[in-house]
Amino acid sequence: MSITPERKTALISEYKTNANDTGSPEIQIAILSERIKNLTEHLGSHNKDLHSRRGLLMMVGQRRRQLDYLKANDMKRYDAIVAKLGLRR
Repeated sequence: MSITPERKTALISEYKTNANDTGSPEIQIAILSERIKNLTEHLGSHNKDLHSRRGLLMMVGQRRRQLDYLKANDMKRYDAIVAKLGLRR
């Protein structure tokens, strides 16, 4: 359900905005999207796992807040991350 450290470092290197960037909104959104994708697959086969479903809903809300923050502060970066991740926003 969670992502491996190798996958996390790959996401950070792919979405970083400068050399020392490890926590920009783009990186946080990408990591949350990966975790949401993995948890969605888990819930496909374990549909009665309500604790994980609550965690999924919390992650979706957290990603939504990150996207709203990015949209309010820098629309170009928001459009780029939505297009790159293929989100339906």
